[in-house]
Amino acid sequence: MTEPTMLPLEPVTEDWQRALAVVAHPDDLEFGAAAAIARWTGQGKRIAYCLVTSGEAGIDGIPPERARQIREQEQRDSAALVGVDTVEFLGLPDGVLEYGVPLRRAIAEVVRRHRPEIVITTNFRETWDGAYALNQADHIATGRAVLDAVRDAGNRWVFPEQLTDGIERWAGVRQVWAAASPLAGHGVDVTDTFDRGVASLRAHEAYLAGLGDGGFDAEEFLEGLARPTGTRLGVRYGVAFEVFRFDLW
Repeated sequence: MTEPTMLPLEPVTEDWQRALAVVAHPDDLEFGAAAAIARWTGQGKRIAYCLVTSGEAGIDGIPPERARQIREQEQRDSAALVGVDTVEFLGLPDGVLEYGVPLRRAIAEVVRRHRPEIVITTNFRETWDGAYALNQADHIATGRAVLDAVRDAGNRWVFPEQLTDGIERWAGVRQVWAAASPLAGHGVDVTDTFDRGVASLRAHEAYLAGLGDGGFDAEEFLEGLARPTGTRLGVRYGVAFEVFRFDLW
């Protein structure tokens, strides 16, 4: 019997021009999805990044205020390597994000301003592998809020105070894609942009230096994700996404 995780993946649609990536922390996109971002910016698509926190609680040996400065700059540098020049930080507290109306409100405002067709986030299921590798609370809260905020953004009667100074409701999000979900059924070929994805992760130098014994190998880690996904797509390297559709209603 075929293992569920080895079922073939369906290619994601690429007939769009504007996307918004909303994730909890600097580095979240670089742990896999950045190579896909590089593919799409190379096609001329416009992608903006929104970081809910600045990752200020993510480096044990560096005080939060200093870590905030470092990680915001590392994220800007990382984004530039994959063709993204718009990077926003919402400044919510790292490590203690809570799903709820305030988080939905903050993300809905960003969706309304950027008016994307596709919204990209990271896995927000309870685990990374569908079994034992527990996900982190900020990822779960952010991903859940992204789904609801996309609906909120299209409803003029939800957060109506945002609809000023030319900002209007936006019901044009067609799909939300969650990278690296254990329930992913779609993917994209990143064989040609894999190296740019590695470079974008390496740009988080201070953060990676604080992982474990400091010997983290970005290329080895990303290859361990991209090769099995590529096999499911019939290519060398791939990035997997769980797709949530809003274009059916």
